[in-house]
Amino acid sequence: MRRHVAVVGGGIAGLAAALKLNDALGDGVTLTIIEQSDRLGGKLRSEMINGRCIETGAETFLAREADDPVGAPSAAVALARRVGLGTALVNPRTTSAALFAAGELRPMPAGTLMGVPADVSSWPGVGGAALASDADRDEGRPVLAASEDVSVGALVRRRLGDSIVDDLVDPLLGGVYAGRADDLSIAVTMPGLAASCRTENTLQAAVRTTLGRRAPSGPDDSPAAAFATVEGGLSRLVAAIDKAMPSACVVVGNPVRVIAPSNDGWRVIHGSTRDAQALQVDGVVLAVPAHPAARLLAPFAATPADAVDALDYASIALVTLVLPAQALDGTSLEDRSGALIPAASGHAIKAITVFSTKWADQPDGAVVLRASLGRYGEEHVLQIPDGALMDLAQADLAKVLGRPLPAPLSATVKRWGGALPQYAPGHLDRVALARRELPPTIALAGAAYDGVGIPACIKSGHRAAEQLIGEWQS
Repeated sequence: MRRHVAVVGGGIAGLAAALKLNDALGDGVTLTIIEQSDRLGGKLRSEMINGRCIETGAETFLAREADDPVGAPSAAVALARRVGLGTALVNPRTTSAALFAAGELRPMPAGTLMGVPADVSSWPGVGGAALASDADRDEGRPVLAASEDVSVGALVRRRLGDSIVDDLVDPLLGGVYAGRADDLSIAVTMPGLAASCRTENTLQAAVRTTLGRRAPSGPDDSPAAAFATVEGGLSRLVAAIDKAMPSACVVVGNPVRVIAPSNDGWRVIHGSTRDAQALQVDGVVLAVPAHPAARLLAPFAATPADAVDALDYASIALVTLVLPAQALDGTSLEDRSGALIPAASGHAIKAITVFSTKWADQPDGAVVLRASLGRYGEEHVLQIPDGALMDLAQADLAKVLGRPLPAPLSATVKRWGGALPQYAPGHLDRVALARRELPPTIALAGAAYDGVGIPACIKSGHRAAEQLIGEWQS
């Protein structure tokens, strides 16, 4: 029996789900991908800026599975190979980042897991603050109970002191999630450490155990080999996935307005209110952010809708500056891939990436860097026009570097409203409840459910596809 699946959302999770269904079911499936914006790819977007290709969304992805002892290729690498881009994968030249602490940029500390040290005794203090080195005592039981989930900040403050959180953990989590350690679930943001905390009696032992499960850095033993991207931009990956599904119907620029039970399947209504169109389908992959997903689910699945709707988001802005050659010479960012800036420092910028150092020299020698602004709860920083945001980014960078920067050759702003999920403790239980209570032919996929990062979203899409395939093949 031929099945018809509507994939609602054309980001990387939805595309991964569609390709998985295409590969598994072949002629046995009709695919319709419906995307509200005018293009596929979601937060994978490569654009030409001042004559050069720059990522204005996600920039890179893990090349190996996190916490995998043999370093298996990540889901993103596997997907790139599947669509013919295996030879286009490139690694950064350096991942030597800096951390802003005690008023200056310092080398990123080694021997840590997302800023949590494996040996607190080797730390004299960060930013002049003394560490509470005797708080991480073995009390004869694991750090976390079997099903316990807490915020990263609450756990690390209790065990290792405030300075570790404020000066180390918070900026690293902020760089990934635009959130604060005191709000984010350890089970979602650091699942490997959470698992170790359920068997180890101290936090430091849990960090050592987690780090010990990881594979060596790579064939060349370089940390850079742990990350990859697609030469020519991640938009190439989006285009290649689309091309790999020639029979799929792709509809862009159309919001999905209604999903309703109908004839042992689902009626999906999309398009404008004046030109709405209806599809009768057998299954739905819902690969959109939490709030629109909850709105679509609420009429027929109130409990899952409430569970999904509990997720909040942070908005960010990315300011890309193309600076004259040698603009960073003599600064603490010279030869570094970028830097992370803690919220406690008072700076608006939370992260800096130096593309021209991290990936490739520019033909004209220009310095290309991107500043990320916007933390959860600090939306006011983003509520200014683009020009003012560019000026703020450049002025803040000058303060971090301790000297003014030359006028940029070009500058652009890309805003991502509601870009990054804020996983509060208990998130995994809420998602499990939603999935358990939904009909089996409605599958959830994306960062709203299974974590941020391109590999996590791809695996989430695969999970959604496998749910539908399993239901029809059982």
